[in-house]
Formats: sequence, structure tokens, C-alpha cells
Amino acid sequence: MYELITANRNYSSWSLRPWVLMSALGIAFRDRIEPFTKPANYDDFRSFSPTGQVPALLHKGRTIYDSLGITLYLGDRHDGVWPTEPDARAWAQCAACEMHSGFAALRNDCTMNVGVRVTPKPMSDALKANIARIRELFEEGLAKFGGPWLAGPEFTAVDAFFAPVAFRIRAYGLDVGAGQAWVDHILTHPAMLDWERQALAESWREVGHEEELRACGAITADYRTG
Repeated sequence: MYELITANRNYSSWSLRPWVLMSALGIAFRDRIEPFTKPANYDDFRSFSPTGQVPALLHKGRTIYDSLGITLYLGDRHDGVWPTEPDARAWAQCAACEMHSGFAALRNDCTMNVGVRVTPKPMSDALKANIARIRELFEEGLAKFGGPWLAGPEFTAVDAFFAPVAFRIRAYGLDVGAGQAWVDHILTHPAMLDWERQALAESWREVGHEEELRACGAITADYRTG
């Protein structure tokens, strides 16, 4: 049995990726939440991950860390993590890696918070470029592989890697053109609805993440009930 260690549902985009992937594919795991409770959680998180970060996957005495590392590990052991069709698989792997290593402006200027809606501050050129590239990727994947998922008819790791972006697009009202069809689709996936339900109900509020949110724009709605 896998044990997946994640953090706050509202904030932790990195945690969402393997959680939603494993949930969507029916890969059984024990769910362990280690919430962000203070601005620096590194020392506490070092007790279960060498990076002092989440997510981490514990399996057979191994600690597999980083959302991409976890995905690669699962891909070696489970069908469905990546598309089977060669062109779709290659595209999905490139797009997932691009998400993993890029889009810094989106991460900084549109911090993830599942439970809120925000009117963003005036966008920087870097953020505009990030959003344009995301729109391009979404539209390319849907057009090339036929949807409804980014790389074809089945949910795969590339959808999991962009799942946090779907929450950001909704929260900040970002325009991704025809890619909105994928956003609308993934937001209704049972795993995403489950994550959202938990996010809205959780009571943790971490000062640093809340300050980052306020710096991103004007909060127009807050649906968190915890």
C-alpha cells in the first residue's frame, strides 16, 4: 500500500498532482495530510521528505519525493499514468515537464487557493505570456488528440499536472480560449470535487499563503467554511 503525504488542500498545488492522479486512476493509497502551519515548514517536513517539501510517497521502505518523481515511479508500476498512443504519450510527457519546470509568473501572481475568487492585479507581461502558452497547450492537446482530456479520451498524468492550473483559472478568471472546455471538464471530475470539498472544509489558515493571496488581487468571494 502506498502512503501519500500532502499538505493543505487550499494551498498545495504540488500535492494535488499525485493525489488527483492516483484517485482518478483508482490507485489505492493511504492519505496523510501534513498541513502548512507556519511560514517555514522545512524542518518539520524533513522528518518525512529529504527536500522538506510535499508531496512525498512512501512505498516499500522507499521515499519518493517531488510530484514528477512520484509520477514517474507510478508510471513504472501502473497502466494509464501516461497515454498508450505514442504521439499522445510524447506530447503529454513534454507538457507535464513544461508545467513542472515553468510558468513561474503564474505560480507567483496567481497563487493557488481553491476556495476563493479574485480580481487579479494588472497582469505583468510574464504572466500574460504564461497564460497565452497555457491556452496554446490546452487548445493544441484538445485539437490534436480529440479530448475531452488533454491527451485524448482518458485522464492521464498531464491532466493531473495541470489540475492546479484549472483551479487558478477559475479563481482568477483567466482566459484560456477553447481550453476552457478542458477546465470545465476537469473541475467536474469526482476526484477534483473531492479535493475541493476538503479544501473548503479545512480550518487551517497559514499567514504566509494568505498574504500571498492578498498580494495577487482583490478577493471577491471566499467559499471556505472551515
